[in-house]
Amino acid sequence: MEYRQPLTLAEALRLLRDAVAPVRLLAGGTDLIPLMREVSSRPATLIDLKSIAELSELSLHADGSAVIGAALPAIKVTGNQALQRLWPGVVESIAMMGSRQIQSRATLGGNICHGSPAADTVPALIAAGARCRICSIQGERMVPVNEVITSPGKTCLRQGEILVSVHLPPRPPRSADAYLRITPRQKMDVAVAGVAINLILADDSVVERCTVALGAVAPVAFAVPEVSEIMTGNVIDEAMVARLQRAIRQACRPIDDLRGTAEYRTHVAGVLAVRAFKQTLQRALERKP
Repeated sequence: MEYRQPLTLAEALRLLRDAVAPVRLLAGGTDLIPLMREVSSRPATLIDLKSIAELSELSLHADGSAVIGAALPAIKVTGNQALQRLWPGVVESIAMMGSRQIQSRATLGGNICHGSPAADTVPALIAAGARCRICSIQGERMVPVNEVITSPGKTCLRQGEILVSVHLPPRPPRSADAYLRITPRQKMDVAVAGVAINLILADDSVVERCTVALGAVAPVAFAVPEVSEIMTGNVIDEAMVARLQRAIRQACRPIDDLRGTAEYRTHVAGVLAVRAFKQTLQRALERKP
């Protein structure tokens, strides 16, 4: 196996274009290294992205938007207090990527590109309306996070492309997000169900826009457009919350496995949705103009 450690994005893209296949990109390696213990999963070329400054930056802007480098260690994201205030749900999801030791290596880009149906960060990013900057020798494109993972373990990235950064949109007043999940064990386990909510209020009691995304209850994480139809422009009351819960359960398409039955996943997704909505609402009310 040939190991390469480029110092710039341009160098990495050239190496990726010219490398002997199969090629794997190393960001944090917390998913890749265990896979490489199997002979069948060992690449001919391993390109380490950790030394590329552009992939390890975190920038916040006055309008509340943010850019998170795909190879930035998770612990540097969760430790940023300004980002926590603006995007608490996104930060919560990143904080669930294993132990502190794992988070010192694990990256947001790696969590997305691994393509797990139960990846914690993906529902939170979908709800947030985040986009991924994907680059190749030919140029770059911006892809919504909900279009990046196409099936379990598969992404839309083409040959020669690298996920460079994740872009969060501007954050208006009276808005917030939250991410909740349930696992068989309290920590460091794969989600049985995960729910992310991003809420923007028109005033203290009327929803301007609400996006809900689910993880671990279908082959890929996905947004639930029915929720937006139920909530947008309407007054928040118990009837609305009940409709939200029903819509979430109807949208679930889970499987039975060792961590939980399809029936259980569907039920708890509805419970988590109500809890996440109430938490997001409280946060949004605290962010008044």
